[in-house]
Amino acid sequence: MSSLPGFSSNPLKTREDLIKANIALLSPLLPHFSPSKSRIRIPVTSGAHFDEAAAQLEGFARPLWSVGALLSCLSSNISHSSLANQIDTVVQPWSDGYAAGTDPTHPEYWGPIGHMDQRMVEAEIISFALLSAPERLFHSRDETTRRNITAWLRGINGKQMPDTNWRWFRVFANLALVRVCGVEYAEVKEGMKADFALLDGFYLGEGWSGDGPWLSAEEQLRDEEEAERTRRRDKVGKGRQADYYSGSFAIQFSQLLYTRFAGDLDPERCEKYRAQAREFGKGFWRYFDQDGSAIPFGRSLTYRFACGGFFAALAVAKVPDMPAPLSSPGAIKGFLLRHLRWWSNHSDDILYPDGTLNIGWLYPNMYMAEDYNSPQSPYWCLKTLIAVSLPQDDDFWTAAEEPFPLELFKPTLIPTPRQIVSNHPEANHHFMLSPAQFVAWPLKATQAKYSKFEYSSSFGFSVPTGPLIQQLAPDCTLALSRDGAETWAVKWKCQEATFSNDNVSFVSSDGTRTGLLSTSVVWRPWGDGQVEVETTLIPPTDRWPDWHVRVHRIKVQSGPLRSLHTVEGGFATYARCAANGANLPALTGLEKNMDVGSAEGILTENDESSSSVLILSSSGASGISSAIPAIDNNAAYKHPAIGARPLKPDSNTNIAQPRTLIPVVERDVVEDLTPGDSILAVTSVLAVSAHANGGRKAATAKSLAERWADKPRIVSGSNPGQKLDCIVLEGY
Repeated sequence: MSSLPGFSSNPLKTREDLIKANIALLSPLLPHFSPSKSRIRIPVTSGAHFDEAAAQLEGFARPLWSVGALLSCLSSNISHSSLANQIDTVVQPWSDGYAAGTDPTHPEYWGPIGHMDQRMVEAEIISFALLSAPERLFHSRDETTRRNITAWLRGINGKQMPDTNWRWFRVFANLALVRVCGVEYAEVKEGMKADFALLDGFYLGEGWSGDGPWLSAEEQLRDEEEAERTRRRDKVGKGRQADYYSGSFAIQFSQLLYTRFAGDLDPERCEKYRAQAREFGKGFWRYFDQDGSAIPFGRSLTYRFACGGFFAALAVAKVPDMPAPLSSPGAIKGFLLRHLRWWSNHSDDILYPDGTLNIGWLYPNMYMAEDYNSPQSPYWCLKTLIAVSLPQDDDFWTAAEEPFPLELFKPTLIPTPRQIVSNHPEANHHFMLSPAQFVAWPLKATQAKYSKFEYSSSFGFSVPTGPLIQQLAPDCTLALSRDGAETWAVKWKCQEATFSNDNVSFVSSDGTRTGLLSTSVVWRPWGDGQVEVETTLIPPTDRWPDWHVRVHRIKVQSGPLRSLHTVEGGFATYARCAANGANLPALTGLEKNMDVGSAEGILTENDESSSSVLILSSSGASGISSAIPAIDNNAAYKHPAIGARPLKPDSNTNIAQPRTLIPVVERDVVEDLTPGDSILAVTSVLAVSAHANGGRKAATAKSLAERWADKPRIVSGSNPGQKLDCIVLEGY
């Protein structure tokens, strides 16, 4: 465990605090510069798929988010001259490094930008720094250096690039060529228009863009037909992902910076991007809890506090007429600084002993790393610190920080990314239901990063270490086996999700029926379609704020099957006693005085009609429960044997905790299954965090024991061959 003075101990309230945080994060990199200062190599033996020169360029370039912002703020008033001197000292190596890095005759030359080249990524950050501090980094240089910088950036044009957010990297390179290097706009305008045309094609609505083209239902059908024809299902194709790349990591962030640097050059486009930021801001704030913690989801999570980059870019871009709760500088300031403070307070295990950042989320973890993560990659996070470029008298800094708008936060559908975000004020758990996103190109742990049913800002999610069930670590998912539990499959490619306020109803004790928000998705665990699953997810309600419900209709489409086994997991949680690290004890019941966060133990309850397991630790309470559903025509369904237990996954599978347990329900049908056979699986999931929202206590008079005993229940449904109509009644 390490802390970083200036960051870990930083109150992060003022501009001066944020300047100190930038300096603190940059300073540990200084010993790792190459002799001519154009490369940085953190001394860790770990590779990425690209060449080592590009990896070391990454080490130089990614800190330029901070360097560019700090150089920009040097031109404004800084209250303490000693702080200005610290800035000048810490940024100087990066200023020097441009010369050797762009010189083709120098041993530390970055290398020319090739097709599909990692250097393209770093070109955006190099360009941002040039745009932020043109005099220091370009105009004050000798003619040869200026010519070399210009030539290196020009090298990105005419090259093949992925059809993803990468196109923004070329846009910014060309913007720097025009704004800083003196290249005529006419020379790059058509190329920029072509990149914008592709990027605009990713737009989905409500401010959201996909990270690449979005797979349509028609295209999915054609892919299925081609798979049947070729008898291969390994084609790399389009997916459906709208993640942090859609906002803070790339697209919204870059759009907002574009409005700052290109407002007079491209006013119409900039106004469109401001309008999209207003739409995006209406929902994106919900991905952060009262304490600033983001919901980890998707790829590149080693970028950590880059999740909050949208708020930093919004502060810098000065978008007028933002909607609530981002309608004032103080509100934006609150979201940005709460997020940074959360990371400052959780920074002990994200740092090597020398103060440099490691690969992982809350601790070093190579299982979750991407193939493109070099030891230098995590410094993408520094884009969230660019608000230091705003002068001291800017209204962002003079405004009082506004509190989190908790009164607005109940389960809410964010339509474009197809997710329901919940932070029910009567409970304490910030998470989202994400029924139908997936990535179709090769990506490490792709099902874990995009295709689980839920993602939590407190409990994190788990990634696989191997094919066995304990290695798959099936939190927040349903794993199925058709070969006697030897191999397992989970949700991946699926149909588009549907959302409704009518398919699920709550019936109160007086008979009043109220429609509930729910989402459903149809998916196949195996590409051959032998088994099809329709999953309905029901978020927490006012009646059961601690619980959410999953209903699965599992149908055999072709056969026969000799058996079918399922393992369904709740949220992975800390697996040890806080005081001594011992295994959690077995419990025979819950006492009324047991409280979330202090109670420890495992309660397992299995009988003929229901199975449940509850895990209590310093992380909170995580439980799962399943009962034989009381529905119409229940006899038409196959009834598996059900049992619940705490599953111990491999260590380091979870991105937030290295040692976890997962509450699971197992179902086994050990008889022949033929086409048309169906299984109805109804699961209730309880999760209460001890730490979400700053450790907020649930506003309820009920004890933990009472909340665990008061389980939701599905009591009615249609015939097994039809769409399931669920009705949630009063609990037990």
